[in-house]
Amino acid sequence: MSEQQPDQTNIFNLAEQYPNVAELCNALYERELINLASSNIKDPSLLKRKLSGLSYHIKNAAEFLINEPTPIEVDVHNGTWKSKQAAKCPATKLIGNEDELAKAHNWFAQHHFRGAVVCIYVNEYGNEHIELDSIDMIPSSAEKLHANKHGWFNLDGSSLEEAKSHTVIQMVKPNKAIVSAACSGHMWNSKGKTIPRALTLRELLLSTNINWTTFK
Repeated sequence: MSEQQPDQTNIFNLAEQYPNVAELCNALYERELINLASSNIKDPSLLKRKLSGLSYHIKNAAEFLINEPTPIEVDVHNGTWKSKQAAKCPATKLIGNEDELAKAHNWFAQHHFRGAVVCIYVNEYGNEHIELDSIDMIPSSAEKLHANKHGWFNLDGSSLEEAKSHTVIQMVKPNKAIVSAACSGHMWNSKGKTIPRALTLRELLLSTNINWTTFK
């Protein structure tokens, strides 16, 4: 019999310590394999790298979800965070509000650094949700910053990217309601709450880097 890989051994050890972790890991594996199978990755070497790192990333995510205290709960059956969903998206009232833009500018002027987790409000054809992203570039002027997925933003959160038709993208000042909604995948449309979306593994890993003590 061949020797077990270190990551596999770590997961088995984790399962002995936390009974629910096996179910959580299975849910994360299943969802991420489906995402990879339906992705547009055409480079075999890139796909191989993603698959080879899957066990490591899932172990880290599962260990955090099971072990770390947070204000929101974990759904081990589906491999997600869960929290009570508001009737309306908590970020909507911040969009286009000059006072809120000024507050956002002050916040990001003090809290921008590479690797910082940020919340991105997304409205596509009236369908709203909040995504987790991370800052990966800050120019020397520090009057704008770059999020890994959503591109360039002013410090007040307004997007500097070319706007798509019927789409609004804005980086919003975080608070407990906004971050909870982002972590839980909450979604809304013109009629109100809709079925939550499942976070990507990337977003789930970003959620493990959130410092909940920095906002109320």
